[in-house]
Amino acid sequence: MHHRATTITWLASLLTGCTLMFSTTENLTGQTSLPNDTTETPTPIVENAPQLLPGAIGPDLFDPGVNPLTGLPVSDPAVLLRRPLVVKVSNAPPLVRPQAGIGAADLVYEHYAEGGLTRFSAIYYGQAPERVGSIRSARLIDYELVPMYEGMLAFSGASIGVEDKLNTSDFSDRLFKGVLFGLPYYWRDESIEVPHNMFTNTAALWQLATEQGINQPPNLHGMVFRPDPPAGSVGAVNVIDLRYRATRVRWEYDAASELYRRFADGEGHFDANTLQQITAANVVIIYADHTFTDIVESEFQGNKSYSIEIKLWFEGNAILFRDGQRYDARWIRPTRYDLMALRTNDGQFLYLKPGNTWFQVVRLPEQQTPEEEWLRVE
Repeated sequence: MHHRATTITWLASLLTGCTLMFSTTENLTGQTSLPNDTTETPTPIVENAPQLLPGAIGPDLFDPGVNPLTGLPVSDPAVLLRRPLVVKVSNAPPLVRPQAGIGAADLVYEHYAEGGLTRFSAIYYGQAPERVGSIRSARLIDYELVPMYEGMLAFSGASIGVEDKLNTSDFSDRLFKGVLFGLPYYWRDESIEVPHNMFTNTAALWQLATEQGINQPPNLHGMVFRPDPPAGSVGAVNVIDLRYRATRVRWEYDAASELYRRFADGEGHFDANTLQQITAANVVIIYADHTFTDIVESEFQGNKSYSIEIKLWFEGNAILFRDGQRYDARWIRPTRYDLMALRTNDGQFLYLKPGNTWFQVVRLPEQQTPEEEWLRVE
């Protein structure tokens, strides 16, 4: 069982300070190679232990049958005895929308892939949609997310450098590479253009994992929920306008449902399985250092796209949107096996609303190109 530090925050490691540009012709001068691991030890700062408020759910104790990734009860407590499943879902080109099953994920991380485009790491635990996709290749961020959630990884494939990291990891036995499987685990929908037509069945993958003896229950602690909105709101926010370099995300707060509705590139973003618009109880902006590595993700007409290391360890700035309110915060992940968690700027618990969460991972402000990347709220 991994130790979950809830009373210690850590100094963020020094940032490079250099502005990185997302370009397929990126000059390699000054690039850094990917480090061997993320186990460097920072200097701890011991603070007063965060105090839980009445009605809190988590971060260490959850009632039987309560999903520690959403703070909500599940219909069948037996589903919490399986490992979370991290699934790589495409978000580009627009023809992959509406994605199948994305609305059933407990957590979704949207992150940069290449060329300013984004991709999703969708984490399934409480629900098991039988069609999820389209499935695309893994990225370096998944090397962090799989151990974070003690999970398994469903992906179509990976570049040589990324696959080497995955195959030599401590979860190498929990990889489900789509090109190595057929039905009922993965298949291609011939009505959709290749390579955007691979899909997976999460229920089938969990059954396969059970047969392989790798579907042990996880020890998930760290996220903390509370139905009542926290104190300390910066103010009301009804619209979150988030621009990545090659895509634009908009979340609109719906007071009737008390959820945020998602839009992508000016259109409502839907789940192909349910035909319902994607919603989130929480939208969290995660600011993280982005560094190009020497891993080549793709090459076209002599132009190379390099893999991006997104530093999701130790701590950084964050913004939580819930219940139509904005909260400035810090994200923390002290060790490789700790979940992404939120704290107030004075070190107290920052409570998520029970429900699903979308993490919008963006570059540090000093790394962004203001004309092409922004966060605007209304």
